[in-house]
Amino acid sequence: MLQGVVVNLTITEVGLRDGIQSEAHFVPTADKIRLIDALFAAGVRSIEATSFVSPHAVPQMADAEDVVRGVHKPIGTRLCALAPNSRGVHAAIRAGVDDIVVFLSASESHNRKNLNRSIDASLAAIEETVALAVSAGVGVKGAIAVAFGCPFEGDVESSSVVRIARAFTDAGVSRITLGDTTGMASPEVVKRVCGELKDALPNVEPALHFHNTRGMALLNVAAGLGLGINTYESALGGTGGCPFAPGATGNVCTEDLVNFLHESGHETGINLEALIDASVDLERVLGRTLPGQVMRAGPRSRLHPLDSVRTATAKVTI
Repeated sequence: MLQGVVVNLTITEVGLRDGIQSEAHFVPTADKIRLIDALFAAGVRSIEATSFVSPHAVPQMADAEDVVRGVHKPIGTRLCALAPNSRGVHAAIRAGVDDIVVFLSASESHNRKNLNRSIDASLAAIEETVALAVSAGVGVKGAIAVAFGCPFEGDVESSSVVRIARAFTDAGVSRITLGDTTGMASPEVVKRVCGELKDALPNVEPALHFHNTRGMALLNVAAGLGLGINTYESALGGTGGCPFAPGATGNVCTEDLVNFLHESGHETGINLEALIDASVDLERVLGRTLPGQVMRAGPRSRLHPLDSVRTATAKVTI
């Protein structure tokens, strides 16, 4: 581990929601529950488990209530779920989630594709959603998609992100995630958007949700750490991709992120080897190779027996 200041970081696992929502084949409910239980056992304390959305729009999430009810949730952990409207909020409350995630996009175009309504219409519904959750004793988190760039409009003005974040805080939502939905963020963009948000709303401590579409996710995490941001979202195995955004690929991989943070001197409370085991299980369930790298090589501390690799039959020079 590199020498440095140890900081306790929070990672919210989104692989069982964002990670698999676009999978062509339905992942059995029992597999989803087993994977979530394994993630909690590995030390993950916050998991975004599902979405309470129309099964016609996102068939993979049709078993949302069964998943939430089936999880064995340890004391001190939180189970979260997306809920885009009052019907979803009621269903999430009935199922017993700890936190509801309400969301909209920083660009008008993506908001209409993702939620089929304008940003103003989405903002108008926030107060009702928050009131429903609070009355049931359920927490609320706000998420802003395409906060670092929109695939339809290009660069997103920081003022749009600040406007939405302010509406969240006015409604009583202080936990806000900035999403890099199609991997358009770069370290400089992260510094600009997060810097302007902190200047406008100094009491908001955002979480960052990066996708690795262009191989920049961990660089963007490093930029976030440099700004003092200590909460990140990631997906087991590097799965994911928004079904309503062209060219979207996987989230930053949880094992890769945890490995990066541990090697940088930070603490996450997560057992990396157990996390790798869960990722291998997810790969088996999905029946395809996942993009995570640490799940293949293991942590840097993992050594191998000398006789596990053949010896060259001829002298090799480099």
